[in-house]
Amino acid sequence: MPSPSLRSLIGTAGPKIGTFLFEFATPGIGQILKAAGADYLVLDMEHTGFGFDRVREVVRYCQAAELPLIVRVPSQHRHHISRALDAGADGIMVPIVSSVAQAKAVLDAAKYWPDGTRGVALGLAHERYAMRSDPLLDRFAEQNKRTVIILQVEDPRGAEAADEIAALPGVDALWLGHNDLSVAMNKPGAFTDPVFLAHEKATIAAAKKHGKSAGRLGVDAKQCAEFVKLGYDFVAIAGDVWLLQQAFAAGIQTIKRG
Repeated sequence: MPSPSLRSLIGTAGPKIGTFLFEFATPGIGQILKAAGADYLVLDMEHTGFGFDRVREVVRYCQAAELPLIVRVPSQHRHHISRALDAGADGIMVPIVSSVAQAKAVLDAAKYWPDGTRGVALGLAHERYAMRSDPLLDRFAEQNKRTVIILQVEDPRGAEAADEIAALPGVDALWLGHNDLSVAMNKPGAFTDPVFLAHEKATIAAAKKHGKSAGRLGVDAKQCAEFVKLGYDFVAIAGDVWLLQQAFAAGIQTIKRG
């Protein structure tokens, strides 16, 4: 039985659990994480040196493992959004979306006509290099449906506009950028501050109201379990760097205590 597509996971009940890839973009990474039970993987371009050649490689690794891949693009620029999708990403995560106007610009860059103005290049990675002769409109509709758009709420303006953003057709999920949100509030790390919690609650509520998903990155599995209780349905257990460090450090302490 084929693995669920990323599209089929959006807005559904139960937690979808993945992690971020910041460092270890190795050929086996998709199958390693799939064997561990991951539902999805996020390849981060915003805070790494990964370029589009690496995106193309990791897309292939994840396709081989039947593991949905989200690419966090480095900006809202059209060429970042469309190139990640043309490379075959199942979805994109876009940073610091603070208004309906910004959200609409992302959708315009990500969707083919009539839903947007994404440049047309078919028969490439996003279509698995298939030789097809069916009508363009059918292929546009297929890609528009397949592509998942996740927008990051990372400042108070984004949280205040969350309901309007989540209501837009084509927006599939809101992802809370907790660190950047706290910094934008001039309260770095104040994750229990009442204003932060209000912004978080508004973001989750907006996603749920419109049948979309809500996501957040946790430092570990225990924190992710708490996020699920808050209403998040997409949670990421840390990232590759920290998972390795945490496991290795725990192993060292076990040996030393023994």
